[in-house]
Amino acid sequence: MRRLGRGLMAAAAGWLVPGVAAAQGRSDWSGWETHPMWWMWGTWGIGMMLFMLVFWGLVIAAIVLGIRWLVSQGKESRPDAALEILRQRYARGEINREEFEAKKRDLG
Repeated sequence: MRRLGRGLMAAAAGWLVPGVAAAQGRSDWSGWETHPMWWMWGTWGIGMMLFMLVFWGLVIAAIVLGIRWLVSQGKESRPDAALEILRQRYARGEINREEFEAKKRDLG
């Protein structure tokens, strides 16, 4: 009687264990070659990786450009004070054209 009980338990375990393992997989995949990431010999996995890199590159670029734009909003574009003084001196006739051009090159 004990042998019969052990035999039934072994048969039940032999029947249930593969069923549990099979329930965790998909029945329409016959192997790795039919896995979704192996579409066209693995190119879909590589394509997804490239799309991910492009996506994160665009996100990082947008953040950098946004920060640069916000920083530039606080600055007012002021003309160079030294060049403005040089122009006023030239306009008043305190310096001639050659001296103005030489000093402008020095400032620039």
